[in-house]
Amino acid sequence: MSGRRVAITGIGVTAPGGVGTKAFWDLLSHGRTATRAISTFDASGFRSRVAAEIDFDPEQSGLSPQQVRRMDRAAQLAVVSAREAVSDSGLEFVDLDPHRTGVTIGSAVGATMGLDQEYRVVSDGGRLELVDHRYATKHLYDHFVPSSFSAEVAWAVGAEGPVSVVSTGCTSGIDSVGHAVELIREGTADVVVAGATDAPISPITLACFDAIKATTPRDDDPATASRPFDRSRNGFVLGEGAAVFVLEELGAALRRGAHVYAEVAGYASRCNAFHMTGLRPDGAEMAEAIRVALDEARVDPTDVDYVNAHGSGTKQNDRHETAAFKRALGEHARRTPVSSIKSMVGHSLGAIGSIEIAASALAMEYGVVPPTANLRTPDPECDLDYVPITAREHRTDTVLSVGSGFGGFQSAIVLARPDRRTP
Repeated sequence: MSGRRVAITGIGVTAPGGVGTKAFWDLLSHGRTATRAISTFDASGFRSRVAAEIDFDPEQSGLSPQQVRRMDRAAQLAVVSAREAVSDSGLEFVDLDPHRTGVTIGSAVGATMGLDQEYRVVSDGGRLELVDHRYATKHLYDHFVPSSFSAEVAWAVGAEGPVSVVSTGCTSGIDSVGHAVELIREGTADVVVAGATDAPISPITLACFDAIKATTPRDDDPATASRPFDRSRNGFVLGEGAAVFVLEELGAALRRGAHVYAEVAGYASRCNAFHMTGLRPDGAEMAEAIRVALDEARVDPTDVDYVNAHGSGTKQNDRHETAAFKRALGEHARRTPVSSIKSMVGHSLGAIGSIEIAASALAMEYGVVPPTANLRTPDPECDLDYVPITAREHRTDTVLSVGSGFGGFQSAIVLARPDRRTP
């Protein structure tokens, strides 16, 4: 590995509660929830009928009618977020070598909404067993291939270097950023636009999670439905969103006087090779990913100031994650603030890892740890400091963010202030 270090110099977020990074941070820092009854389709026949939706108008967000027609909602969220990140970075992309500029976008479920809408059209609302292809949009192929997401972002920023999609389920948003960091470290790219997007709030997604009872049936009180680490938690709230970053070599960023939110100091991913949806209670694989990420960052476990948890709000995940923190951080886990922003913005599957990285970087930026909303009755088995209800002023020089996904994926990423690390 080379000595090249990687900085976050631009952030763009489109998430429940508002479009843009400012609206996102305002929601988190005030502990508000964006979960509500599903409004985009009739969900009355489903077990779980709540979600964290975005009030998103693509044309108001700067997309042309042709772009709106061509792109699935998840692609739209990614492009809008990428534009904000590029503007925030202060980089003039037209002056960059396009062959040294890359894109990595994560997604768990691809163009779910586009495919769902097109199937309804070609099947005449599900009445035709043999669908009529003549009614399909000519852009349907783009909905079948998630690589179209990265292509759209690459076209938007003029990137002609390495461009890829990372799809590792619910850890996609961490893994896509980790992949981008490696591209810069190894010298393949100087600047990478990286992040993740998903817009899965559709009948097919609800049906899948209903079948395994992973989502909450607390439909009578949507605002408090997502309850990570609470004794009364009974599943996650589905969400949607995107977060995209401009990553660049740290030295170059400092030379041009860029604002550096954080250095991406360490990253690791592991798999438990155990069960498609189940987790071992000891959290060994997540703990190993944390250990390797901290080692790569040259950070001692006692230097971690805040942990941005996966915190999905399912019984097994929250216990598994608590055990992993104790295993990886030792007694320091009991002294470290931990919180789950899924309590406020839901679980946007592949996108959430990047959204949580954005929250982690902003926690460092403002010296505030976002809370775990709706945590009123702690589970005795989840006995760490989960920052309940209200945000907390707390200087954070080193943040650990983790993700856990179906298939056994466990990922960890470490953000640090550049001056806190020894090269």
